[in-house]
Amino acid sequence: MSLITINALGVTLGAPLFSDLSFTLSKGDRLGLVAANGRGKTTLLHCLAGLADPTTGDITRARGLRVGVVAQDLPQDALDQTLYDRVLAALPAEQADYDGWRVDMVLADLQVPHDLQQRPLRDLSGGWRRTAMLAAAWITEPDVLLLDEPTNHLDLRRIGLLQDWLAALPRDVAVVVTSHDRAFLDAATSRTLFLRAERSRMFQLSFTAARAALEAADAADERRFANDLNKAQQLRRQAAKLKNIGINSGSDLLVVKTRQLNERAARMEATARPAHQDRGAGDIRLANSGTHAKALITLDDVEVETPDRVPLYRTGRKWILPGDRVVLLGANGTGKTRLMQMIQRALDGSDSPVKCAPSVVAAVSDQHLAQLRDGDTPIAAVTRGFDIGDQRARDVLAGAGVEIGMQNRKIGALSGGQKARLAMLILRLKNPNFYLLDEPTNHLDIEGQEALEDELIAHEASCLLVSHDRSFLRRVGTRFWWIRGRKLEEVDSPEPFLATQMATGG
Repeated sequence: MSLITINALGVTLGAPLFSDLSFTLSKGDRLGLVAANGRGKTTLLHCLAGLADPTTGDITRARGLRVGVVAQDLPQDALDQTLYDRVLAALPAEQADYDGWRVDMVLADLQVPHDLQQRPLRDLSGGWRRTAMLAAAWITEPDVLLLDEPTNHLDLRRIGLLQDWLAALPRDVAVVVTSHDRAFLDAATSRTLFLRAERSRMFQLSFTAARAALEAADAADERRFANDLNKAQQLRRQAAKLKNIGINSGSDLLVVKTRQLNERAARMEATARPAHQDRGAGDIRLANSGTHAKALITLDDVEVETPDRVPLYRTGRKWILPGDRVVLLGANGTGKTRLMQMIQRALDGSDSPVKCAPSVVAAVSDQHLAQLRDGDTPIAAVTRGFDIGDQRARDVLAGAGVEIGMQNRKIGALSGGQKARLAMLILRLKNPNFYLLDEPTNHLDIEGQEALEDELIAHEASCLLVSHDRSFLRRVGTRFWWIRGRKLEEVDSPEPFLATQMATGG
């Protein structure tokens, strides 16, 4: 049964986000919505929910349809509510008194600890805030659930739980998901819509298989376009020959045929459709200045402790060598961030038991992009930190996806994706030979994630990184350190660790 039908939908905000989009959302659909940052995914969700009007086209919803929306961010006026009260408030006032038990059921299904339920959302992490929004949407018993980047701020265990929770939903509930987490899309969806300014494409496949089908379709379009243009050129060449023969022979019939061939060629050229060329969101380029040091970072059985000096684990004797891309694995709370901080202190020249080679030139990015100041502007951040001149700074910013109109605005006004690309640009300009990266793919779209992967691999960059993105760490990592028990163990593969984390979500 059709729940939502979209016909020739289009939205233009300065430039077209998408156009001539038609599809049907039916009961039980699990649809992944994929596009680069700023290309209309959230706008489309708002249109589906009735929160925004399209520029063109029609949306038809089933009578009495209930739609639940999980946005990317919690409203500021909700931060002072407790998690429990936020979910309860989603119920109509007349139901809250006698249906409050449903809040307990939903929060139990989402494995929210009781002590967190009574804490203000302001005091909770982004992951728990997102869980509160999910519970508040689900308690309204929607027929369609719209999820905008639901894995943001979630650790691997919570991502696994979300996957299992979605899989256990009633079969007639439709789900639409926007996400940059490729592994999550593969696990949680069975249809994929690639949203484009023109000629969006839908496949009855999850992301990875759909991506391969998209590339094949685009390649076929490119071949078809080239073939159509080649046929048109052949017709024009034939017309030119006939024209010469007609002029020399004085044949009016050949002149007519010449005109007909040129008209056919013009029609063919007019209807030929070039293959899709997506405008990039900005390059991510890294640098590797190189070093002759045998070991960049040395851990000589370092003890890692909590801030109040409670021992967590010992590292044993470990080294990070030039060209190593080490992925640090561990459940939340095991001490990944503490080790990253110890290494950062050593890189900064502060007191630390970690040893760094004198030739190390480090670039550090944490998951909150603390190296960026919201009150600063992109152009000031680049020109103040690097001697490259104003025009060169503007060029490299534009190349990284921060367009001219955004370069003098406050960094706080940039989107998450633009901030992430700006942060990567500033790292590159340091010309480092070692990267310390904590959740570097946060806020990056799939295009940006793959660009970062390609750069790290192509430049044989040396790095220690933490990531909850399974596709990213699998592709980038050359070595894997697992915080297991009270030891830091080197393992051959991340798969045993990932299996333990995803299993705890079930």
